[in-house]
Amino acid sequence: MIERQIRRRGVVDPQVLRAMQEVRRHEFVPPELQARAYEDVPLPIGGGQTISQPYIVAAMTSALYLQPSDRLLEVGTGCGYQAAVLARIVAEVVSIEIRQDLASAAAARLANLGFSNVHVHYRDGTLGLPHLAPFNAILVAAAAPSIPQPLIAQLAEGGRLILPVGPPDKQQLVRVTRHGSRFDAETLESCQFVPLIGQHGWREPLS
Repeated sequence: MIERQIRRRGVVDPQVLRAMQEVRRHEFVPPELQARAYEDVPLPIGGGQTISQPYIVAAMTSALYLQPSDRLLEVGTGCGYQAAVLARIVAEVVSIEIRQDLASAAAARLANLGFSNVHVHYRDGTLGLPHLAPFNAILVAAAAPSIPQPLIAQLAEGGRLILPVGPPDKQQLVRVTRHGSRFDAETLESCQFVPLIGQHGWREPLS
């Protein structure tokens, strides 16, 4: 997986490759799909949600230019795989999941696997966690119609936000960097994610 799907496609950050090597993806997918855990495809995890393909997990992580001392906010915990990869690199991962069943399962899974620096919250991720801000980096693992303003407001100086932006069928991966009161956005590549649900995303009640 590391050589064929990630390094060959241009992700060469050694800390990202090491984290991807250390986190075993099969422990985050349903038992009936474990034989496909290392394919470069998203896989269903229930409730219409997916675990992202390994390449996009690595690409998004690499694009944040993470430092070991960083505090990171993740929006869209899902099964906890992306949070686990991030937790191998940064000091703390605060993760938000809008589905209570997924939040509870991911929190238990991460704790059982020893990821003590990941803290999962059940709430609307598009609002972020202002009482815990600022964050050095924010990763949004679902597609938003536009960049949620509450999230960029929670970036620390020099902080980076990465997220997919666009309609449900196809999006662009966008990175936003904060420089004082200025937020610089750049488009990185095309991608496809499940919709980001919430007040500043696509509308659906908490479930």
